[in-house]
Amino acid sequence: MPLQFSQQARMGQQMSQQMKLAPRMIQSMEILQMQREELEARIEQEKEENVTLEDVESDESSGEEAGREESNAGDEIGADIGDHRDNDGEDVAAGTDVEQQELVVDGEDGNREGFERLDEIAPEWPDDNLFQVGRPSSNRIAEAGERHHDAMANMVARAPTLHEHLLEQWGLVEIDEDHKAFGEYLLSHLDQNGRLLSRLEEIVQIYGRPVSEAGALEVLGRIQQLDPRGVGARDVRECLMLQLTETTPLRDVVATLVNEHLDELAKNRLPRIQKKTGYTIEMIKAASEVLMHLDPFPGRRFENEVVRPVKADLVVKLDDNGQWRVESEYESQPRLRLNRHYQELLRRGSGIDKKTRDYLKKKEESARWLMEAIEQRGDTVRRVAQVIVDRQSSFLVDGPEAIVPLKMQQVADVVGVHVTTVSRAVDGKWIQTPRGLFSLKSFFGGGTTTSEGEDVAWEIIRLKMKEIIDNEDKSRPLSDDALVDALAAQGFQLARRTITKYRQRLDIPSSRQRKEF
Repeated sequence: MPLQFSQQARMGQQMSQQMKLAPRMIQSMEILQMQREELEARIEQEKEENVTLEDVESDESSGEEAGREESNAGDEIGADIGDHRDNDGEDVAAGTDVEQQELVVDGEDGNREGFERLDEIAPEWPDDNLFQVGRPSSNRIAEAGERHHDAMANMVARAPTLHEHLLEQWGLVEIDEDHKAFGEYLLSHLDQNGRLLSRLEEIVQIYGRPVSEAGALEVLGRIQQLDPRGVGARDVRECLMLQLTETTPLRDVVATLVNEHLDELAKNRLPRIQKKTGYTIEMIKAASEVLMHLDPFPGRRFENEVVRPVKADLVVKLDDNGQWRVESEYESQPRLRLNRHYQELLRRGSGIDKKTRDYLKKKEESARWLMEAIEQRGDTVRRVAQVIVDRQSSFLVDGPEAIVPLKMQQVADVVGVHVTTVSRAVDGKWIQTPRGLFSLKSFFGGGTTTSEGEDVAWEIIRLKMKEIIDNEDKSRPLSDDALVDALAAQGFQLARRTITKYRQRLDIPSSRQRKEF
């Protein structure tokens, strides 16, 4: 009986320790997986909420300013403490459970122990549940990214949406007020591609005001004359036909292909189209070229998705001994420190009351934890990247054809961490190499074995397949079965379904669609 009680006590103690460490573990893994802009946003959030944390570049306060800050420290921090109280006046910072605090610390020894145990419990925290606490909002991430944009670029006016662009034109159309009002209503039913997905009769029925069928068709016809051409179409054929003008080359031939043979054209059945229409193969091919310049989704050009430039987190260089070495990109590394003024206040302990001192101490511990977590993140990412570079050094010298199969578990074994830690460390991280900028994830991949027993990455198989297809006789393109034989001749034994899968991943059409007449 005593033994059973002792076991239960130990289990309870272990569970208590794990629960105590869990919030710190979550925050460490969260920071490890953060991409560059996310981390910058997280730091900005902490700096806004923590007076003890600042950038290294921050200017030192003058003696007069420091004295003024010291004399007003209690009032200023007291107001900050007030922001952390609930509606009943209770001190939230003092009374909140550990799981609800922004950052959790138990002193430096606790921090070190937590980092050492991070890998042990990392697999117990699935990625999909990891970031429910403390992860920067998308707004903060966007704000951090925008700070890196050129100031003049930020002054450029936002481009109009498709709906705004069409409404502006519709306002200039000369048509009676009833039809103009219905036209505005009809424009609201266009999707982001400019397509009218609902039936015109249904739109008229729910409009709520009387409008004749002829009037509705007239309004739709006027909308279809707006820019960009093709908006207001009810299907892809109508969209393409609306873009044909009197000056379109081979207009009648193109119209015939769109109206009657679009499906056959997509399947490259040119002889069948020739037989049905009487057009020559050369004429059909020329009309197809004209058709390729038409846009089946004219509204997409108004999508205002901002593509932010990718920035390197790491850089790889040759050292004096001819070895590849991974270094952290200087600009990507946060440079933070504790505010010396508040450190001095805590050290002296005079001039501030106990509540303010406790508040500053808690904030300083929070700042220390964040800085340690960021340092640990940088070290882990760099060590993982170094192992990747060591394994893929041939790629840096000889290019993509020299890449080797590499799994995350192999890297984890060398670094001495769990595979989930490697996964989080490479997520969204980029490295600058002599061959360009690459994501760390792009260096991982499976492979197969050649007939000579050599391991080869799937990426090389894809490159070989593309090379074979690029050099094939286009009048007699290779089928997937023929590709199996062609690759086998080079020592790659692969199943037909594997060939088909990788051909599709490369967006390479089937042999029938690749055939040139």
